[in-house]
Amino acid sequence: MAQPIDPDTFKELVKANRSCRRFDNSVPLSTSTLEGLVDLARHTASAANKQPLKYVLSTDPDKNDQIFSCLGWAAYLTKWKGPEKAEQPTGYIVILGDTSVADRFWCDHGIAAQTILLGARAQGLGGCMFGAINIKKLKGFLNIGDHLEVKLVIALGKPVETVQIDDLGEDGDIRYWRDEAQVHHVPKRKLADLILGSW
Repeated sequence: MAQPIDPDTFKELVKANRSCRRFDNSVPLSTSTLEGLVDLARHTASAANKQPLKYVLSTDPDKNDQIFSCLGWAAYLTKWKGPEKAEQPTGYIVILGDTSVADRFWCDHGIAAQTILLGARAQGLGGCMFGAINIKKLKGFLNIGDHLEVKLVIALGKPVETVQIDDLGEDGDIRYWRDEAQVHHVPKRKLADLILGSW
């Protein structure tokens, strides 16, 4: 039987696991660190236990530059095209769905990605999950076969960004934003607005 984990500690981990878009590019990540994060994902639930997800890992600076060029970084920050070189990630995990194993991937990649990000945060790392991807370009750079679907890309590294959760304002604006000190603010709806019934 699994031993309980302190709920307050776990809640703090979840709250600390914000999308990080600025990193210390001078701090490299090892392939073994990324492998460890994928190993966490390997232990998560999978629809019908088919386990169709595959992964491409990169800690190589040149390959990282290629992956970086395929990603859309922050749609709400319209004047910001992504981090400068000194603040770019030092590792990437590309999550793929293998169509030779399953024809649908349900929410497997979401479960895996969140687990990877929580595992990274527990190690003091930051990360960001990307769905805005130039898939054709990325598959060419990484030589990804036609039987593999690109589902998500996770950027990882040592965070240099401060992210703050705010209560959603009266105007209902859910767009994240940065203040003059470059603190990244993320509005969140209140719990009472999310629960529609309780018996």
